[in-house]
Amino acid sequence: MSIAFSQAILHFSPQLPLGVAYSGGADSTALLLACVGKWPGQVEALHINHGLQAAAPDFQRHCEDFCARIGVPLRSASVQAGALPGQSPEDAARKARYLGLVDLAVAGATTRALPSIAIAQHADDQVETLLLALSRGAGLAGLAAMPVHWQRSGLDFHRPLLGVSVTAIRDWLARQHQPFVEDPTNRDERFTRNRIRARLLPALAEVFPEFRDTFTRSSAHAAQAQALLAEFATLDFERVSAPSGQHPLIDRLQALSRPRQANVLRHWLKTRFGCVPSAAQLEELLAQVAACTTRGHQIHLKIGYGHVRREGDGLAWYNL
Repeated sequence: MSIAFSQAILHFSPQLPLGVAYSGGADSTALLLACVGKWPGQVEALHINHGLQAAAPDFQRHCEDFCARIGVPLRSASVQAGALPGQSPEDAARKARYLGLVDLAVAGATTRALPSIAIAQHADDQVETLLLALSRGAGLAGLAAMPVHWQRSGLDFHRPLLGVSVTAIRDWLARQHQPFVEDPTNRDERFTRNRIRARLLPALAEVFPEFRDTFTRSSAHAAQAQALLAEFATLDFERVSAPSGQHPLIDRLQALSRPRQANVLRHWLKTRFGCVPSAAQLEELLAQVAACTTRGHQIHLKIGYGHVRREGDGLAWYNL
């Protein structure tokens, strides 16, 4: 099984130097070791301390000791992962983690810049993400699950192991005889993702042995369709936006079909404010746009962790 892991690393070709998100766990340890072996002197470890559990300082010490022993530079940072109103703790922690990784990768006065960051999420993580999206009635964006590559803040992020099972990763790591830490919360079945891992994935493997490959392929199809929707949303936003290019105009929105209105409003909220409306919130916003036929009609709706308001002939979004 470790052949799949080795092949994934063989075909991984990021811009160097490379930062590897390193928690000290098995998956990130395997990715770090493999990348260091492939690009000696061109890889650094990036550790984020969320401070969300008592063992966090122990994890950081392990990372410091391990990187010192194998001769790999380690950059570490502590982040605040408090959730905003209407935001889940998991989403808050994820966003804080990525902001922390970006900060670590950007060059300081005496540190080289890292244009690429690799993250050790794998095929089992992708399946769990897809199943969570299905359980929530997600649209294409949710069913696309996690991308293999994306850009943020001028950096390239990669998930080179997204097609590799956790078993293949652990099999490769066992051959290296290197230490790693086990996060005790990964076995806590109070968390939905952990219940999926412990109960659903074994059942799927019994009924559909190739489920990791087929589920990942379905997510890739959804991602392709979502990319087309994003292209249409960009074009439509150019048509409906005010001269400033920041706010959609109501009468121009009304000239679009309802599905295209929904698509362009999602695009506006997500790309400009990082806000993702729920299905119910978006439906109410669409209803209000349709009803907005007089100058006196007001719109003031809670959307995500902010509000959409009518301002003149257009819509504006404000943080809470």
